[in-house]
Amino acid sequence: MATRPHHPPSLTQRLLWFVLLWLGGVGSVAVVAYILRLWIAPG
Repeated sequence: MATRPHHPPSLTQRLLWFVLLWLGGVGSVAVVAYILRLWIAPG
């Protein structure tokens, strides 16, 4: 069974993944902070 040589992802693809993961992390922290804010100080 022949395998294809592994090509590392391009810089654009790596940067896109980095941005998506970063936005996901920042968005998760923002959602948790908003929920805590509503829970601690409603209104």
